Amino acid sequence: MKKIIYTIAIFAITLASCTKDFEEINTNPNAPVAVQPSLLLRQVIYDFGEQMSYEGFVAGDLLAQHRTALDFNLFDRHDLKSPQLGGNPWPIFYTNLRDNEIILKQSQQTPAFGVYEGPALILKAFMAAGLTDLFGDVPYFEAFDGVEGIVTPKYDLQEDIYQNENGILENLDKGIAAINAYTGSIPLEGDILYNGNLDNWVQFANSLKIKYLIRISGKVDVAAQLQAIFDEGNYITTNNENAVFDFTNSEPNSFRLAQLRIGDFNNFVLSETMEEILTDLDDNRITTFFRPFANANTNEFNGLLNGIDASSTAVALADFSLAGTAFREDTSSLDANFMTAWETSFLLAEAAEKGLITTNSESLYNLGVTQAFAYWNTTLPTNYLAGNANFNAIGKTPLEQIITQKWIASIINGYEGWVEFRRTGFPAFKNISASLNNGLIPVRMPYPAEAATLNQENYKVAESATNGNSLDVRVWWNE
Repeated sequence: MKKIIYTIAIFAITLASCTKDFEEINTNPNAPVAVQPSLLLRQVIYDFGEQMSYEGFVAGDLLAQHRTALDFNLFDRHDLKSPQLGGNPWPIFYTNLRDNEIILKQSQQTPAFGVYEGPALILKAFMAAGLTDLFGDVPYFEAFDGVEGIVTPKYDLQEDIYQNENGILENLDKGIAAINAYTGSIPLEGDILYNGNLDNWVQFANSLKIKYLIRISGKVDVAAQLQAIFDEGNYITTNNENAVFDFTNSEPNSFRLAQLRIGDFNNFVLSETMEEILTDLDDNRITTFFRPFANANTNEFNGLLNGIDASSTAVALADFSLAGTAFREDTSSLDANFMTAWETSFLLAEAAEKGLITTNSESLYNLGVTQAFAYWNTTLPTNYLAGNANFNAIGKTPLEQIITQKWIASIINGYEGWVEFRRTGFPAFKNISASLNNGLIPVRMPYPAEAATLNQENYKVAESATNGNSLDVRVWWNE
C-alpha cells in the first residue's frame, strides 16, 4: 500500500471590491486569482475520503449492522433525521462535487491543465453514484452551475443520473477517453490515490463501471458491457492497484476516531449481527476489526443487538467488544477506500454467478476472499475456504456467500455494506431492538433539512415522490 503524508492546502479565492461609481476595481496584487488544480485535487480526494471514512464508522456501520451505538443512538434506531456523531453525508458530497467541478472546468478551458480532465470526470462519476445511491433522486445536472445563475437546481431522476448524457456511466467513458487522448508532458499533481499514474486511473474507472453496471443490472441489460470490460481485463486486479490512500498514525492525517475523545470512540461496539456472521465463518478478521470485551475470561468477543433504547436499557461497556486498534491506536494501517481489487473480484463473481459474464464465479469468489484478507492485514487460515466460507457451503447460496464476504470487508467504507444489503438482501440483518422506523430497515437516506430550506420549490417535488421524504421508498435501481 502507498504510504503518503499529506497536508491539505488552504487556498484563497479572488477578492475584489468596487468604488461607488463602479469604474475602479481595487485588487490585492498578492492574492491568487484562482486555485491550482493540483491543490484542489488533493483537497477533494482527501476531504471526501476522510469524511466518508468517518461517516462510514459512525453511521454507515450502524446501518450495515457492523457496529452498534451504546448511547446518542437515534441513528442506530433508524431516526435518520436526527444524526448524532454523524449521518449527514449530503454536504460532503455536494462540497466535493462542487470543488471537483472547478477542476473539471479548468481542465477543459486551460490547455495546461488538460491532464486533470480524465481524473475529474472519474471522480465526478464516483461521487455522484455514492450520492444518488444513498438518497435516490437528487440535484445533479444543474447542481454545480451556481456561478452561472442556477442556485436552485431541480432534482433529477436516478435513472437519468446513471444513464443520460454527462451522467455517471458516460462520465466514466469520457474520463477514460480523456486520459487515453492526453499527449501532454505536464504530470498529474496532487493525486494522493495514484501519485499521478494515469494508467491506474483507467483501471479505477473500469472497476467503477463494473460496480455501477451491476448496481443497475436489475433494471437494464448490462451483460454485453460487462463482458467487454471483463474480456479487456483493464480493471483493478491486485491490491497494489487499489484506489485508496493511507491514514497516518498521528494528526492531522490520522483517522478521525483516533483524534476524538475516548468517550466518542467507546460509544461504538461490535454488533450482534457481525459477531454471529464472523463466528459462523470462523473468521479471524474479528481480531482485526474488534478487540475482546474487557470482562472476557479469555479472548472472547461479544456483540450487542443494534438500536437499543439507551434511556431504558442499561449496558456495561466492559461486556462488549470495542473497535480494533487499527481504528484508534494505529491508524497508519487504515485506508480511505474508493475502490479495491477485492470489491472488483466479488462484483465479477456476482456477474458470473448471474450469467452476466462467462467465467468461473467460484474462482473469482476465492480470489476476492484472499484479496480482502490481505487488504485487512489478516492471515487467511488455510482451511477457511473449506469451511462455512466455502462457495458451495451447505445451507447457503453462492450469491449469499459473495455478498456476505463483500459486506464483511466493506466495514467503514462509507455506506457500502448497507447499500449492498438493500440491493441483494444479504447478509440477513436482524430486527433492531427499539426501532423508530416501525421496525423497518431503511432503504434510503432522507433528504436533510437544509435541502428543503435552501431549495424549497424543487424539494417539494422530490418530497412528494418519496412519500414525504420517507426512509422506506426504494431508489430506482432497487424498485
